[in-house]
Amino acid sequence: MRPDAVRGHLDAMLLSVLEAGPLHGYAIITAVQDRSGGALELRTGTIYPALNRLERLGLLRSSWQSVGERRRRCYELTNVGRRGLASERSAWQEFTSAIGSVLNPAASTRPAS
Repeated sequence: MRPDAVRGHLDAMLLSVLEAGPLHGYAIITAVQDRSGGALELRTGTIYPALNRLERLGLLRSSWQSVGERRRRCYELTNVGRRGLASERSAWQEFTSAIGSVLNPAASTRPAS
């Protein structure tokens, strides 16, 4: 898959993998990769600025956790983030339906105008 394929959808993917509970950065990268069957490989230079932005917007909150002698920052959805994820999912459904209708007109159930 093209590396730029996630552009415009990164926020929704990050919110989605955090829906089940808090994760640290590497676990978020792994969750996206696992959910995509290995098709999507996010880099730390891509997700950390996005996580920081989502936190500034109030969609996420973070805290430091210690694991042995190491500390890592864990991120979790806020209530605002859960509502944002619901909105992203709705927008995604509309988007994929519209694009699907164009790419596969025979499968479209929409009447012609």
